[in-house]
Amino acid sequence: MTDLRKAVESYWAAADARDWEAFAELLAEDVVYTLPQTRERVSGRERYVEFNREYPGDWHVRVERVIAEAGQAVTWTHVTVGLEEMHAITFFTADASGRISAVTDFWPEPYEPPAGRDHLAERY
Repeated sequence: MTDLRKAVESYWAAADARDWEAFAELLAEDVVYTLPQTRERVSGRERYVEFNREYPGDWHVRVERVIAEAGQAVTWTHVTVGLEEMHAITFFTADASGRISAVTDFWPEPYEPPAGRDHLAERY
């Protein structure tokens, strides 16, 4: 288990609990948050904490999987907002002090598979 693994697990726990002080403590001052699908970037701890604090809805997150090694980690999370359910893949990078310095979020949208391959795959 790496220190970044612990930081990432604490990051998600603090976010779900809306403990923005604990959340902020895990972040580097110059953290950069990137959302490739919307082409948004949030720079700096204060702005990133506020971005999360102001996010609409009563959302909750459950960590499905964490993979971590020295300096980088990835999580698969299950997020609910009311009746809506989503999955996200998030990449984390740590700075030399072990704080989270970069976060990149991918929010894949579910879609129906192409016709003609039901003989090869089962739906769940």
